[in-house]
Amino acid sequence: MATFEYRGRTARGDVVTGELDAESADGVATQLFNIGVTPVDIEEVTKHPDTFAQLARRLGAGRPSIDDLLLFTRQMYALTKSGVPLVRGLTSLSESTRNMILREYIDDVVNTLQSGRDLAGSLARHPRFFTPMYINLIRVGENSGDLEGAFLRLFDYLSLERETKNRIKAALRYPITVIIAIAVALAIITIYVIPAFKHVFDTFGGELPLATRIILGVSDFAVTWWPVILATLAASVFGFQFYVRTDQGRYNWDKIRLRIPVVGDIVRRATLARFSRSFAMTFRSGVPLIQALTLVARALDNEYLGDRVLAMRQGIERGDSIYRTATASGMFTPLVLQMIAVGEESGRVDDMLDEAADFYEREVDYDIRNLSAAIEPILIVALGIMVLVLALGVEDIDLIERIFKDSPHVLGSLLCPHARQDDAEIGPELREYPQQVRMGGLGLCEVELQYEDHLASHDHGERERTPDPDA
Repeated sequence: MATFEYRGRTARGDVVTGELDAESADGVATQLFNIGVTPVDIEEVTKHPDTFAQLARRLGAGRPSIDDLLLFTRQMYALTKSGVPLVRGLTSLSESTRNMILREYIDDVVNTLQSGRDLAGSLARHPRFFTPMYINLIRVGENSGDLEGAFLRLFDYLSLERETKNRIKAALRYPITVIIAIAVALAIITIYVIPAFKHVFDTFGGELPLATRIILGVSDFAVTWWPVILATLAASVFGFQFYVRTDQGRYNWDKIRLRIPVVGDIVRRATLARFSRSFAMTFRSGVPLIQALTLVARALDNEYLGDRVLAMRQGIERGDSIYRTATASGMFTPLVLQMIAVGEESGRVDDMLDEAADFYEREVDYDIRNLSAAIEPILIVALGIMVLVLALGVEDIDLIERIFKDSPHVLGSLLCPHARQDDAEIGPELREYPQQVRMGGLGLCEVELQYEDHLASHDHGERERTPDPDA
């Protein structure tokens, strides 16, 4: 739809102006006549492209989500069930949709329908939002006269998909937060804490243990080259995203995801549940078996397992049964394979696949609820390794004790801005202060300042006791 500015007169001769959205100027005139306004001038509003808005849209901002698709599917089910014509129903959906990109999609579908194409072909013009399985199920519903049932099955399928994804995200939120906290703690220790101890070790002198030298070297490198490190990390992230978008990169990453400890098994079972559910839905809707396997392979969101499904399709094309091809794929558990075999023998493959999907979804739900408990030992081991590395760096406790015992001014110079680092002689009076500091006594800066006052009063007393030879 386009936006038009109009100027007209009412029945009393009053001039009115405003804006209306319509397909053409004739549509605006029709709307004005319907409200008792005689149009005088109608002009289309030329919208200047917003560079920032276009850039944000290219980066994915405002893209319709699965929630938008769910709402659209549910509304379309209600409209088709009520017998509302498609063009009128889609027009009302466009006016009530808040997502601007989805509104553009719906408007384009309306225009395509008015030009004579079917609904499935109109939806296929927007493959980023409507998947091939979605489009083919709509096409089957149109051909069979059961468009209402197609939308209802799609809504149930998408609802289960959303619930599974939300459960996985909720389960991964805790370990991801802990990992980020560990990374931030390591960065703070490496950049701020270790350099402070390096000053202590440099002041004392002597050869340090190997582990300590390694940690200090890593800290020096991080402090010196942190811009290069950040740039390398950013380049690695963008490079990984670019690699994953390639066919071979996506295949390799999907294969690696299934081998990640703890999480990989959950991803595999969730994908198999999606396969069973979508295969049962397409089979029940009347989609031919070979075409159904092709659609399901695209809908799995995992190229590695999708390739296995395509291998199943090739076996069925050669004349093998679903059970034999599923066994050869190596994807399913023996229990699910038996359910598929029973479904083939009884002619109820779709029902048995639904049972298999329920089986996998129950397992995924159980694993997700216990995911945090399963990941906690791994996080504890990671924390233990980090503490061990830091402990090896300061393993010579006697060395640190000698530093604070023989050179107590080092402790003050480490944290006190008033500390003097150029004193060649430190009196024995200050040797007791580190112990007082450890026992919660005087602060470091106060100790150093008191020591300076002590030296000043000592020098003043010496000058008073020493007679002036010229007197």
